[in-house]
Amino acid sequence: MDNAKGLKFESPTFKQRIKGMLGVDFYRLFHTPLFYIFLAIAAIIPAMVSALTMMPDQNGNTMEPLYSNVWQIIAASEPLYVIKGIADYANMNMVFIFGGIMVSIFIGHDYKSGYVKQLFTTHAKKEDYMISKTLTCAFAMVCMCGTYFIGGTIGGLVAGYNASVNVGSLLVSVFGKMILSLGWASLFTFLNVIFRRYFGISVASSFFFGTGILIIGVAAIVEALSLPTAFLNIFLYGASVNACLTSGFGAFITCIAVSVAWAGIYILVGSHILNKSDVY
Repeated sequence: MDNAKGLKFESPTFKQRIKGMLGVDFYRLFHTPLFYIFLAIAAIIPAMVSALTMMPDQNGNTMEPLYSNVWQIIAASEPLYVIKGIADYANMNMVFIFGGIMVSIFIGHDYKSGYVKQLFTTHAKKEDYMISKTLTCAFAMVCMCGTYFIGGTIGGLVAGYNASVNVGSLLVSVFGKMILSLGWASLFTFLNVIFRRYFGISVASSFFFGTGILIIGVAAIVEALSLPTAFLNIFLYGASVNACLTSGFGAFITCIAVSVAWAGIYILVGSHILNKSDVY
């Protein structure tokens, strides 16, 4: 009896808490068809965009190709902050649109299933929830970047596009966008915390911000005023645009810095909101 009274129960450490939550989130991710559906979407769409533009039309004439190079479906040839045509927009940045929708559905299920209520009844650390969801969804988006790369490459090769490329710049653009998945995942997690009671709005907001329309609009004004656009790289979409087929290692460093900074901001603000409001 005395020994029982002398027992001390220590609270789990931050590492133990995060490890436990990540285990649950990754289990749910790998055991839901949603993840695999979006991996397939990320592969099929760039393959179709690359290959179908070389198909003959109803008159038997070959359609005007969107690209001149296999890798333009992966990243733009140069930093294009203002989109002038679909070819400028249709690259790996589309993953951030697909990813935003996937994150909304993934997190939305937490609230619909009652998982959040159960979680926060026994696990009071809201920042742990934000961190775990951000890391899990970032992993999912990195995987989507991988399937996008495979699908886009195969589609471009089938279409017969020129495959020449600066390998270093290609790697910077691909891995830079993968790194930015962390920042994008934190943004989408934050948006879904804000609109947790309104699933439709959370999906629409994730789609809207994933398109980068706000930064494209600002860039249009900046270019109209003949101002430099380099400062736009401090935003997620701007940094992603900067990771292109002419990028150097500096663009990769920019992607890391921007992604980590924005992830920290969204996790902190999202955790604060969860702590100050009814999370159910």
